[in-house]
Amino acid sequence: MLPRGAALELKALVRRYGRPYSAALGIDLRSRQPADLSKWFLASMLYAKPIREEAATRTYKIFEAEGRTTPQRIVGAGWEGLVGLLDAGGYVRYDFSTADKLLGVFGALQAQYGGDLNRLHAAAKGSGELERLLKGLGKGIGDVTVAIFLRDLLGIWPKARPGFTPLERLALRKLGISESAVEAATRRLRVSPVRVRTALARYGIRLRRGDGS
Repeated sequence: MLPRGAALELKALVRRYGRPYSAALGIDLRSRQPADLSKWFLASMLYAKPIREEAATRTYKIFEAEGRTTPQRIVGAGWEGLVGLLDAGGYVRYDFSTADKLLGVFGALQAQYGGDLNRLHAAAKGSGELERLLKGLGKGIGDVTVAIFLRDLLGIWPKARPGFTPLERLALRKLGISESAVEAATRRLRVSPVRVRTALARYGIRLRRGDGS
């Protein structure tokens, strides 16, 4: 049972912080087009780092402006080209390691699935295997990246059932809501699970920084 006070607080957080990251970037995941999924996969890798949302967004926009959002185009940029794009977006602290990971992950995606993440989803027998296949693309894909990527695909990919990230769990503890109660809260508030999970993640960021307002 979700306490009324917690429900009202969560509803307010959804209004304030619930816009999905993919929607804010103008990525239409409901199209299920390989190009859109690739864009969101790239963005998810950028957002997964402990870096400000604004810097990750700016970096993604630079990749997009340069047409470097498909596996072929990302790999084709080469290591130095990727480092340059990352530096331009303010990713300086993680530029070298992220360039390595982007080359490895998108190279594997191109080689194993023809650059189409839908093929990876189709190959998975369930949610657990889907996550294992995503992580299997390279060392740059961990639990947080997978959770961010699949969160925005809730209701779009049937096998997308991401676990909660540490930031989401931090927000839930602050609100006094259990993980098992989130689904019921989503139905009660009549909002999409993507918006609820996104609001929790953004609120978690504020809590981590010491600003719970």
